[in-house]
Amino acid sequence: MRITADTTACLVIDYQEKIVPAMANKEKLIQNSVKLLTGLRILQIPMTITGQYTKGLGLNLPEIFQAAGTENYIDKLTFSAYESEEVKAALGGGPEQATRTTILVCGIEAHVCVLQTCIDLKAAGYQPVLVVDCISSRSETDKEVALIRARQEGILLTTSEAVLFELTRKAGSAVFKEISQLVK
Repeated sequence: MRITADTTACLVIDYQEKIVPAMANKEKLIQNSVKLLTGLRILQIPMTITGQYTKGLGLNLPEIFQAAGTENYIDKLTFSAYESEEVKAALGGGPEQATRTTILVCGIEAHVCVLQTCIDLKAAGYQPVLVVDCISSRSETDKEVALIRARQEGILLTTSEAVLFELTRKAGSAVFKEISQLVK
């Protein structure tokens, strides 16, 4: 399956100030995620940001909001972001009505909110694509098992650089030059 800009959206899950410090390889997680979100903004891919119980866990990191170009987010209590009616509406109300049915997913934690969201997106008829260098868990084992489970559920896996170039499609344009500079 080819990932195309006109059929893709992104769900940015819970990069919150009280959770991120506990993540494995948090510096690389944030670096890759900022690169991804900045590139998606350049490519004009719509993004929806969520926060898990922000009253207790805080807001998403400022660099995540900045990279996405918005400070808007949907507060949730369910682990799966797709259980939120606001998230469903932001994604177009379901795959039958939505024009963007490929959903890139990044965020934390890989084995909880990220995985459950991907499973629910797949069950609803979307094609979730997990950006593996833009997810983390407190333990590497939990992330590894989440990736195994995601594959078993039919969820596609990619990296931030791979998907940015796939969405860009060809060299020679101003957008290509911006994306190339971003990933260097």
